[in-house]
Amino acid sequence: MPSIYELIKKREQVVRRVHEHMDFLIGSVSTKGLKYPAYNLTTKVDGVTRTRHIPKDMLPVVKRLVARHQTLKRLLKELADVNWKLVSQGGDLSDCGTL
Repeated sequence: MPSIYELIKKREQVVRRVHEHMDFLIGSVSTKGLKYPAYNLTTKVDGVTRTRHIPKDMLPVVKRLVARHQTLKRLLKELADVNWKLVSQGGDLSDCGTL
């Protein structure tokens, strides 16, 4: 089991990576069909599926931002795991400077 010091260092590393991925979009990129070479960003807003047109020149940016959301979700899960380990060992998250 890692020490509290090691967990705090790991937490700091994950928090830095989370901050690096704060420019993101939630949703998925889909095509408008085989006959029409255009793309949409599809996402849920208050339980309702919403579709937004993606300008052709913005497609690479939108794809990158959607991928960042996937990375951010993985990082937040990792952060939650580290936080749990800290708390379960008696660590105080307020010592980490975020509470």
